[in-house]
Amino acid sequence: MNSTRQAGGKAGPNPELAALYATPFSVARPPQQTLPFIFASPHSGTVYPPSFVEQSRLNLLGLRRSEDAFVDELFASVVAMGAPMIAAHFPRVFLDVNRSPAELDAAMFEGRLSLDVDRASPRVNAGLGVIPRIVRDGAEIYRGKLAPAEADERLARLFRPYHAALGRMVDETRARFGLAVVIDCHSMPSAAATPDIVLGDRYGAAAAPAIMRASERAFERRGFSVVRNVPYAGGYTTELHGRPAYGAHALQIEINRALYLDEETVVRRARFASVKSRITEALRELLGLDTSLLRTRPGTLAAE
Repeated sequence: MNSTRQAGGKAGPNPELAALYATPFSVARPPQQTLPFIFASPHSGTVYPPSFVEQSRLNLLGLRRSEDAFVDELFASVVAMGAPMIAAHFPRVFLDVNRSPAELDAAMFEGRLSLDVDRASPRVNAGLGVIPRIVRDGAEIYRGKLAPAEADERLARLFRPYHAALGRMVDETRARFGLAVVIDCHSMPSAAATPDIVLGDRYGAAAAPAIMRASERAFERRGFSVVRNVPYAGGYTTELHGRPAYGAHALQIEINRALYLDEETVVRRARFASVKSRITEALRELLGLDTSLLRTRPGTLAAE
């Protein structure tokens, strides 16, 4: 399949999709990277190819309610502080880079997939695989089944380039500083008793304990309620890039959308600027972490 085929397998010109495949993400870099931190915003993309929207049961607003809307803006200040940031342009309902490429629902496709599929994945069974079947509120995304080539193309043109770029940033940062810390930036739907912030390090497997402690302290000092790993312990990004024994750490940060967003209309609340300022100050404190606390010998695990 190429960029002249529309979502769902229909042939025809598709310049919007071609443009998205040509530039699937952006990387904002400081004039000089002065910190071993890398920030990623995988779910704040807003480029919805018209062909994709046409093939959906939902209108654009219904699709957008699954976005981590404006998260790239909430964390953008880190670039001026000396840390780079990668942000996906494609929306998570089109492709979710925080899932394994094997987390595909074979039942969504009209023919046999050429890729290995993780049939036991609970996320796939819930409709939230690398190509999601449902949106936030459980509504089905697609009118009909997709061509198998659709999976191949989205993974080849969006998923792999994104993670390859992030992987290069990790390698470059480790080479320069001796370690790298990926901060994966997300937002979460509000619900009763949902805290302001959920920090996920895969229960200690993805990052040195000092990073979790410093993050928790920094957000709590700005008046946020914070919990660790529940209900979000980290996804594919923290699993892939978080290897603390080898100087690569990853922490997922989830922001409660109710703090800054009207979740139904996907519009910033009046307090957006205030919440962003508090997040910026928390990040400034986190980025001041003594990185000597993160250094371990290869083959050993940091322990709290």
